[in-house]
Amino acid sequence: MHQPKGQFTYDYPRPMVTCDAAVFSQKDHKEWHILLIERKNDPFKYHWALPGGFIEMEETLEQTALRELKEETGIHEVGLEPFWTYGDPGRDPRGRVITVVFIGRIDWEHAMEQTHAGDDAANARWFPFSKLPVLAFDHREIIDHLLSEFPFSSDHL
Repeated sequence: MHQPKGQFTYDYPRPMVTCDAAVFSQKDHKEWHILLIERKNDPFKYHWALPGGFIEMEETLEQTALRELKEETGIHEVGLEPFWTYGDPGRDPRGRVITVVFIGRIDWEHAMEQTHAGDDAANARWFPFSKLPVLAFDHREIIDHLLSEFPFSSDHL
């Protein structure tokens, strides 16, 4: 039997892939903040999380992170770089999900001008690292990992 081009079937399960964006800003050259969204949908409805979502088949990973960031928070004038990939089983109740986390920094004034909730985000808000809310998925562990890698001094990032 001949398969149409681009259509394959496999006898084993495949993971889903997402991209998340950890975007930082420094308020008044003092405390660093991170952008989070309040989820509008399950799983973790009304919990805070990093902006992100599932890749589309024609996108690069960076394009996915940038698209999700813009759709969920309005932020679009930021450069992103890959930080880490997370894929422990059980990190997402929807199934086996692997996420690539991108990081970026934006000027506080631009952040305030651009930030607004959209798409499947009920809210978008900047939180100081010292006052993070309870987070969905494994996003607290991701942020803790980021903080262990970057001291977030005024000359960093």
